[in-house]
Amino acid sequence: MQQVAEGVFFCEKERQRISAFSYLVGLNCDQFVVSLHHNNISKKNMYPEEMVAPMRTDLTSAGVVELKTAEHVEQALNSKEGTTLVLVNSVCGCAAANARPAVKLAIQNSKIPTNIATVFAGVDTDATAKARTYMEPFPPSSPSIALFKDGKLVHFIERHHIEGATAEMVAENLVGAFDEYC
Repeated sequence: MQQVAEGVFFCEKERQRISAFSYLVGLNCDQFVVSLHHNNISKKNMYPEEMVAPMRTDLTSAGVVELKTAEHVEQALNSKEGTTLVLVNSVCGCAAANARPAVKLAIQNSKIPTNIATVFAGVDTDATAKARTYMEPFPPSSPSIALFKDGKLVHFIERHHIEGATAEMVAENLVGAFDEYC
């Protein structure tokens, strides 16, 4: 066990597991561990912002609105008119390979939701928890994609339907829902 900062200890096996992540965000391993530690203690985030910033931008650059607080989620989902799509974003590979690309493909359809938003699981924890209350009875799942119409959940794609499919298949599923509900 090695101390990398005051009160932060890390063993070599753990260091090897996160070395790829630290490389991706441009930090050396010790900086990454300290950043991860401070995020976990001060913000209850599982991942440092430096790591998730490109994953956020992947969606926001396509016009998807981030819901970072429980209040933002309530404002977006308490609307009784129109349609709202909410992607529960994640750092996992199926979010990167399937969920985010599927949403970006689907919103090119002629019929799209009035509002298109995202919460980030493991990062914006309060917002994600609040969004998941609107997605019941489905169990928490990330990534996942929910479509609401006039304040009611009308379509939901769980992680197990995302991870076993291609982005095009998930987009086709969303387009079918958009054509029906939007």
